[in-house]
Amino acid sequence: MEPDNLVLQPRDVQFDWSTLPMHWVPDEPVTTHVMNVLHLLLPEGEQWFVRTFQQAVPLITDDTLREDVLGFIGQEAMHAEAHSEVLDHLLANGLNPRPFTRQMEQVFRRILGPTAGLGEEQAREQLIERVAIVAAVEHFTAYLGDWMLNAGALDRAGIHPVMLDLLRWHAAEEVEHRSVAYDLMCHLDRRYVRRARTMLLVAPVLFWLWVRGARFMVEADKTTKARLTWREAMRAGRRGLLPKLSEILRAFLRYFHPAYHPKQEGSTSQAIAYLASSPAAREAH
Repeated sequence: MEPDNLVLQPRDVQFDWSTLPMHWVPDEPVTTHVMNVLHLLLPEGEQWFVRTFQQAVPLITDDTLREDVLGFIGQEAMHAEAHSEVLDHLLANGLNPRPFTRQMEQVFRRILGPTAGLGEEQAREQLIERVAIVAAVEHFTAYLGDWMLNAGALDRAGIHPVMLDLLRWHAAEEVEHRSVAYDLMCHLDRRYVRRARTMLLVAPVLFWLWVRGARFMVEADKTTKARLTWREAMRAGRRGLLPKLSEILRAFLRYFHPAYHPKQEGSTSQAIAYLASSPAAREAH
């Protein structure tokens, strides 16, 4: 049975990256860098989530939802900080992520930021649209979080334990707060058309950014001659080291079902159980 009245709280986790190798999935440079895209996108992306939701708080008229949104903001801020530390480690070890992260700054601060000079109603409409974009992205992070918590192949592959803990701590919190963005969107605008439209916008852009980021990371890594190819990505999917494209497509389509709700993705009980055993999360208390 799933827990009721869950109170979302940020966990002040710390990770020691001093022993992290360049290829933290052993003998899998492409798989490593496909997942490294998380560290490229999430610091700026989740800071944008935080700014968007902070601006949306005054529009919330439901006390429970307001508390959930504040908890979401705290968790997302911690995620951004933790992934930024990985980028610092990569930079110190000869892989410079800055050309890509500077572009992400432009995307999230200028292109997706609030437009100056709008009237009150226009500004509100743009803010709700940004909340809907977050809800679409959070659908994928909930799916990926559930996948990460159940990806036994990563344990068998001998992934670096600190990185595995980071990924699963983050995954567990994504599952834990998976309904917040969607519930906020529905609180502000229940129209199906907005939900569908923003997902049709978000999914191809997110996929393009991920492929572009993975290609950048592989090419920037001078310690390997590996190249990002569809064959390599498909092979990793068959081995359970990455999500399969067919499963990602099914997750995408689930969002369009009229009865969709994020609670259908993953298990809160499983997420809480991992957070109770996570080395980093346990030390945060």
